[in-house]
Amino acid sequence: MSAHKGQCLCGAVTFTAESVEHHHHACHCGMCRRWAGGPLLAAAAEGVIFAGEENITVFGSSEWAERGFCKVCGSNLFYRLRDGGGYHMPVGVFDDQSAFKVVGEIFIDRKPGGYAFAGDHPRLTEEETMAMFAEAGAT
Repeated sequence: MSAHKGQCLCGAVTFTAESVEHHHHACHCGMCRRWAGGPLLAAAAEGVIFAGEENITVFGSSEWAERGFCKVCGSNLFYRLRDGGGYHMPVGVFDDQSAFKVVGEIFIDRKPGGYAFAGDHPRLTEEETMAMFAEAGAT
C-alpha cells in the first residue's frame, strides 16, 4: 500500500489517500457494471481526504453500501460500506495508475460474455463472493 492522489474528470473533487492497495479485483455484479459502464476495477483505500466535498453526491446503492460521485461531471469516486468500512475507489480516478494490478474477479457468474480478463487469478461466483463478505462481516 502507498499514498496516492487523484481527481474526478472536471477537477471539482480532488483527493489524497494515505494508503491504497495496488492489488484489486474486477467486480462483475450488475450494480457495479451499471454504475461503471462495465466491470468495476476498484482499489481499497484508507485515509482518504477530499477537497471539493461539496461537489460529492452519495447514493445508497444497497442496505450495506453507498457510492459517491462528482455532482458536476458525474465521475464515479468511491464505493464504501455504510458501517464505516474503507473506500474502494475506481482505479481510473488516481493520477498514477501504473502500480495497479487485477488479482481476482468477483461475481464471475454475472459477467456478460462480451469481454474476459486474461491471467491466472481467482474467479469467485456470486455465492462465493457473498460468503466471503459475510465472513468479513460486510453484509
